[in-house]
Amino acid sequence: MSIAVVIVDDQPLVRAGFRMVLSSQADLRVVGEAGDGAQALDLVSGLAGSADAPDVVVMDIRMPVLDGVEATRRLCAAGGSAPRVIVLTTFDTDEEAFAALEAGASGFLLKNAPPEELLAAIRAVAAGDAVVAPRITRRLLDRFAGQLSARRPAGPRLEALTEREREVVLLVAEGLSNAEIAARLVVADATVKTHVGRILTKLDLRDRVQIVVLAYETGLVRPGA
Repeated sequence: MSIAVVIVDDQPLVRAGFRMVLSSQADLRVVGEAGDGAQALDLVSGLAGSADAPDVVVMDIRMPVLDGVEATRRLCAAGGSAPRVIVLTTFDTDEEAFAALEAGASGFLLKNAPPEELLAAIRAVAAGDAVVAPRITRRLLDRFAGQLSARRPAGPRLEALTEREREVVLLVAEGLSNAEIAARLVVADATVKTHVGRILTKLDLRDRVQIVVLAYETGLVRPGA
């Protein structure tokens, strides 16, 4: 089954370049383009429920009318039916990466990244993974923890987790990979993968990045800890 992609960028030539790269792949198909965040929301809404409903949105961060961060926030607010978002920017700044991750983006890439990196990111995000290294996520959150939106109550959501699942959340927030967590807990990689999947389901999260963000927002992990 092919991965349906929407390209959002205010520069037509950039969109054309992305379309050419993506269309060269048998497992990817571009189902629409938009020139700003508002158009992107209308496009995704119009495609919802159809055979062309997007799996991934490749979103520029700086655009007129509605920027990529706010468009990402509104898309991700739709919950499980929403496409995953990879945010692209020309500017390598922690502030923009942080804003994109807090808005719900599953990936953050520079526009000058090699084409193969973008293709790998789209495939990874469509499969439910994140394309921002957990250690980078932790560095960003440590730096900008004071800017996090009002902390969510830790109670009901985290109480749904078992003791072992809480332990895995802490290790994910520490920036460890599944293999590293498995070694720390002396269990199989597959066991860790199962735990992470259950955590995502119980907490209604989309990927590992959101696990780290939630760990900070609930106070389960403290900046610099």
